[in-house]
This record gives sequence, C-alpha cells and structure tokens, in this order.
Amino acid sequence: MKKFFFFCLILFSISIIKAQDDEKTSSSNSSTSLRAAAISVTIGGDFLITGTFPAYLNERVDAFVTRMYNQARANALRNINDPKLLAIIDKKLKNYSLRNITLKRADGGVFHLDLLKYRLTGDFINNPYLKNDDVLIFPPVDYERDFFSISGAVNNPDKFPFVDGDKLSDAIQLAQGINKAYENVSKAEIYRLSYNGEKMDKIVVNINDDFSLQRGDRIIVLADETHRKEYNVTIIGEVKRPGKIPITKNNTTLGEVIEDAGGFTDQASLTRSKLIRGSNLEFILQNQFGLNVQQQNEYLNEYPNPIMFEYEKDRMLRTTTLTEQDTGFFSIDEMVRQMLNESSINFDSVLIKNSSISKLIVKDGDYIIIPSKINTVYVYGQVNSPGNIEYVHGKNYLYYINLAGGLGNLANENEIAIIKGTTRQWMPISDKNVNIEPGDFIYVPKNPNHTFDYYISKIGMYLGIVGSTATIILLLLQFKK
Repeated sequence: MKKFFFFCLILFSISIIKAQDDEKTSSSNSSTSLRAAAISVTIGGDFLITGTFPAYLNERVDAFVTRMYNQARANALRNINDPKLLAIIDKKLKNYSLRNITLKRADGGVFHLDLLKYRLTGDFINNPYLKNDDVLIFPPVDYERDFFSISGAVNNPDKFPFVDGDKLSDAIQLAQGINKAYENVSKAEIYRLSYNGEKMDKIVVNINDDFSLQRGDRIIVLADETHRKEYNVTIIGEVKRPGKIPITKNNTTLGEVIEDAGGFTDQASLTRSKLIRGSNLEFILQNQFGLNVQQQNEYLNEYPNPIMFEYEKDRMLRTTTLTEQDTGFFSIDEMVRQMLNESSINFDSVLIKNSSISKLIVKDGDYIIIPSKINTVYVYGQVNSPGNIEYVHGKNYLYYINLAGGLGNLANENEIAIIKGTTRQWMPISDKNVNIEPGDFIYVPKNPNHTFDYYISKIGMYLGIVGSTATIILLLLQFKK
C-alpha cells in the first residue's frame, strides 16, 4: 500500500513539472508569435514623440496613439514630485490634435483621420487597422487662429481645432449634440470676423442646414434658457427630515420649507435658528452652533477667498472718513458680515400661517440651521472652574460665577460682561436691564499684571509731559515781559 501511494506521488510530481514546462513553452511561443506579428509605424508632426515604433497587426490607430502617448507621458513625469509642476506639464503634454491626422500608406494611399470624431461616434472609418510602414503625421495646434468654438444649447460647449471642410453638423457632433434639456432648438448664430478683425458678421442659420464653417467662427446654438434646474435649500438640525429641500426658482417660502422638512422637533431652539445665505457654513456650524462638522460635510461651502474678502473690504472703505482705529473695528465687522451673511428672523412665528416670516421667499443655496435647545450658561475667563452652568431662571451673573468656583485672584470685577448667545452682543453688568438667558456667556476679564519697568515708563512719560508744559509756561511768561 505504501509503495502504491509513493508511486502515485511520483506521478503527480511529474505531471506538475510537465505542466510548468508546457506553460513556459506556451509563453515563449506566444512571445515569439507576438514579435513575429510586430510591424513598424512612424509618427511625425506635432506629437509628444516622433520616430518609428513597433505596432501589432491587429492594432488600430487610436489604440496605438494612446499607447504611445501613455508611454511618453510616463517617461516625462517619472521624476516630477511637485503636484503643481506635474499639473502644468501634464496639461502641456495633452496639447496635440486628434483631428486631421494624416495616414500615409506604403502603397501610396493617403487618408485623413479624425480620432476625436471616432471617440464620439465609434465610426471605424476614422480608426482603421495599422499596416507595416504606415506613417502618422499630426497637424500643428493653434487654438488662437485655427479653431472654431460652439456654445449654447449643446452638451459639450468647447473650442475645437478647425479642419478644412468642417460644417455646422460637424461642430454639433463634436459638441456631443443638442442638449435635450432645451426646447424648440432650431437655429444657430455664427459670428465671423473679417481677416483684419475690424468687422464681424452675424449669420443666422437653421441647425439642420449643412452650413460651411470657416476658421475662427464662433457658433451659438440658440435656445431660451431653461429654468428647470436643481434649486435647493438645505436645512440642518432639529427638524424631522433634515437635508436638501427642493424649491422653485423664486416662489417657495420659508414656511413651506419648514413644512416639507416635517416641522421642528421638540428640541429645536427657535431663538438661535438662522437663515444663512452665501456663507462660510463650516465656521458657523462648528463655532456658533456646536454641530459636528464632519457629519455635515456634504452641506459645506469652501472658506471665503481671502483675496475677494480684501477686495470687498477695500470697496466698502474707498470713500470712508473713518479714523484709523475705527477702520480696524470696521474690518472685523466686515469679515463677520461676509462670513455669516445671515438674515435676522424670528423663527417663533414661522409656523404661523400668513405671517410675514412664513411668507419669506427662500433662494437657491440658502441654509437653514435649527440648533438644539441648550439650558446652560457658559462662564469663563478669570474664574476657578470655567465651563457650562445649568441655567436657572431669574438668577444673576453672581450665581453662575459662584458655581464656576468663584472669581480668580486676578479677576477684574468691574469689567465683567454678559455676552448674549443669540447676537454676541456684550452687555456690561452695570446694565440693569440685561437678563441672563440660556446660551449666554459670562466673561470675567483679567486685571493687567504690569512689571516695575512698565510703571517706570509710565511715570517717565507723565514727567515728560509735565516738563514740556512747564517749559511752555516759562516761555510764555518770558514773552509777556
């Protein structure tokens, strides 16, 4: 039995070795066949690389060009690590024309290929099989002079290289056809400059006419703009169905949006709710409402462009008469305005039908933030245990400071301020009318701790003023004599 098992093991090992040898032989034969099938194709003209390269008998022009491009691109970008430089060079590498490629055959045949049309239509007349000793010549690219452009009611408005014989139908085909979102599309305008650029003709044609184009033509396929677009308002927080709410262009009201969102939950804080338009939402969500930014990423705008912020601020200050100090304060207020751009709305009356707030027209891109109720007052600054203290109706600031561990050794009791949670307005404790509400802040500033040198410099400054004044008085007295 053992001899039989050993015999079987030997046979199994021999079969594996034979299979591996057969596989190597097959791979070698395949490589030999592939080399035997290789043909030579030459690339010339305005392409990344030029010269003679191997191709395969069953390879079409587009596959060969793509393979050559990818190889040349990989070699060109291999040692570049800077992302910006990589993007610049990659853009330059793509600057070759897929149109009007000349294919010259060894038997004298000459063909003009449009690989861009082939990629759009799949018509193999523009993508034939290669033959041995074929020559592909790429035309020069000149998007400043040798072009036409097409825009309007098409799927892919763009600028394309011009090829002699191009017609309006070619332009529409390269623009991937008429955009079906537009209705009653029947005409196009062609703007054509004279050779000296001083005169322009506007030619109105039917899009079904095979109108012949010229270099530099600019085509607009005419259609009334469709307003059947994706208008949305985003509502976040304490509503029953938060998210994007579809709206009309100019007729949906705030009350309808709240209703479509299922209404407020029991935890909604209407006094802290905001309607925000064109803002830095990430900042607001995280810092003003305490919402989890990571969970709201799909709703966020990018931060305001600092260059545009400075430009808008300079426009506002251009004719001002503010002092230098006031200008600094204005810059802070202007940044807040640009970042928040919020509407002052009392959400308590939103659900009251026919109220002015419920009838407020919302706009595409608006954000409605309904934060949760909070029942705390935040005490910080020069207190021993800063943090949130549970709100108790009718209690004054001393009650909350006491629960925050009392005043610190360096606290400035005369400058304590109550900062309103809804408006961020600073209210001094001397204001007898201020009531502490949930969400408010109590800030205890610090008494400045100055060094001896500070007091010496101050005394020196005062003595200098006194000395200067005395000198002036003496001069006046002498003048009178």
